[in-house]
Amino acid sequence: LAAASDSTGESNTQINQRNFPENLRVFPETQLEKRHDFCMTIIYGLVLIGVVFAYTRSAGIVLLLALVGYISLKDSERKKNSYPALNLETVPISSCSKDHQKIYQEWFRFVDSDADGRITGSDAIKFFGMANLNREELKQVWAIADLKRQGYLGFSEFVAAMQLVSHAQAGHDITHGLLNSNVGLESLKLPVMEGLDALLLANKKHLPKSNENKVNGTAVVQQSPSALWFSPESSKKIPLSSVTSIIDGLKRLYVQKLKPLEVTYKFNNFVSPLMTNGDFDAKPMVMLLGQYSTGKTTFIKHLLKSSYPGAHIGPEPTTDRFVVVMSGPDERSIPGNTIAVQADMPFSGLTTFGTAFLSKFECAQMPHSLLEHITIVDTPGVLSGEKQRTQRAYDFNGVTSWFAAKCDLILLLFDPHKLDVSDEYKRVISSLHGHDDKIRVVLNKADQSDTQQLMRVYGALMWSLGRVFNTPEVMRVYIGSFNDKPVNEAATGPVGKELFEKELGDLLSDLNDIPKKACERKINEFVKRARAAKIHACIISHLKAEMPAMFWKSTAQQKLIDNLEDEFKKVQGEHHLPPGDFPDVNRYRDILSGYSIDNFEKLKPKMIDAVDEMLGYDIPELLKKFKNPYD
Repeated sequence: LAAASDSTGESNTQINQRNFPENLRVFPETQLEKRHDFCMTIIYGLVLIGVVFAYTRSAGIVLLLALVGYISLKDSERKKNSYPALNLETVPISSCSKDHQKIYQEWFRFVDSDADGRITGSDAIKFFGMANLNREELKQVWAIADLKRQGYLGFSEFVAAMQLVSHAQAGHDITHGLLNSNVGLESLKLPVMEGLDALLLANKKHLPKSNENKVNGTAVVQQSPSALWFSPESSKKIPLSSVTSIIDGLKRLYVQKLKPLEVTYKFNNFVSPLMTNGDFDAKPMVMLLGQYSTGKTTFIKHLLKSSYPGAHIGPEPTTDRFVVVMSGPDERSIPGNTIAVQADMPFSGLTTFGTAFLSKFECAQMPHSLLEHITIVDTPGVLSGEKQRTQRAYDFNGVTSWFAAKCDLILLLFDPHKLDVSDEYKRVISSLHGHDDKIRVVLNKADQSDTQQLMRVYGALMWSLGRVFNTPEVMRVYIGSFNDKPVNEAATGPVGKELFEKELGDLLSDLNDIPKKACERKINEFVKRARAAKIHACIISHLKAEMPAMFWKSTAQQKLIDNLEDEFKKVQGEHHLPPGDFPDVNRYRDILSGYSIDNFEKLKPKMIDAVDEMLGYDIPELLKKFKNPYD
């Protein structure tokens, strides 16, 4: 019985905290694990009762030993497959007592002078100064609390900051793992804020009643006014005082400086649809691509520890649509046409692919802690031959390219038995052009091969990738078996099992960094878009200038389109633009042939200067304004 039970007496959470680094620890025990532990307790109790009969009957002893051995085997298999998952929160608000939450809500409303649900640098410096900590300690508190580098603290980040201040006042070193370690969270006292009680008492009469609104004990965060900036009726100049975060600053710059250039030269028809408020506020996305039955949906199930609504898993091509897996209050599936017209969702641009695509697009919502931080995109398996090219009634490569521009990470999954990159799959990968920094390759189901075979499979995969990616750098490849089954040690051996665990740790570390870098990624994508819009305007205005004033316009346009590559080189030399930033000439030629170049606008230097000013001055100033206030 002692051998059958867990000799350490630790829970699943404690085991994972001991075995894995802080950034790879599992979420608290799932309901499935709790039910398993309850059942194991019942079984052990029945076994103890059976001991009484085992003393009198030899057959009972044999049966008892067999039962104990079976239970031990099953329990060891379960723990062997207890992989770490993601840890994306600094500290959950639930770790704070309700009494402390009420007090923190009162403090938060006091500091949040403009009642927008955000505490920015100027407000924070005055408030945190009451804690009597030195500048280095306060700098570390802000850096850990503002984990996503948004430039402000929401209520949950404010609670984390307060708990860090309490730890610092208690004499603890402030580190990134302090809150995740759950050290003394239950007995943690409120931080001592010198002079705060007097200020609260003096200002209590003047607090607006609207600030007292709560839902289930949680302070209500008002909707950001930036959502109104994108409405067609909004034509007023947006004041700088309305900007309370880095994302708000990007919205303001887009509406005032970049969007007019895009509209003037029809950038949305050539490169990317106009951005909406939902595009800026969207959670970071991870897209999975691969041929059919490479384990994409199973990989998502492995991450979430459960299947999303409408998921189908099998050896045949099962996922026949693009599925966006998002957080929601309950489990349900939303049709593509419905999700594409919702203004608060970042999928309105998909309407350009038509009803044929939207009927093969859906959103699966489910309550899950991981989906509170990221959105996962499951895709249909890439088929070979005519089925991929002609029997799909929508532009598969175009849809993939659209999602690639929106995603923060793209996982290309390969099966050890399907390493050959077909022409169709190669075209899909080519549609990811310009997003090479987001791509990670996953060699899934690797435990189906022994060590020697795996070495050959890895070499063959690298050779296949070399034919697809025209880069001198080696693509990062993760090796493992990402499903809910134990690793096949009979094939891989202990060395293979150790390798898979390390590779899993590296992959989860990559996924763990996504929410932390989401704001930086949005800035990066915004700058890329601004440069692309500027180049597009230069190209269109150059072609317009090359058109004759009166006669032979159609002939001149056809000549320009046929020699578009030469015209690109002229634009590069005229405006001193890097060749790598120019769009794909063949795709550009196809789109341009549907327009009359003579109807486009001439070059407007003021618009180009506004974008140059935005890139050279406005964005650096925005980042400077919302950096760590103690830097």
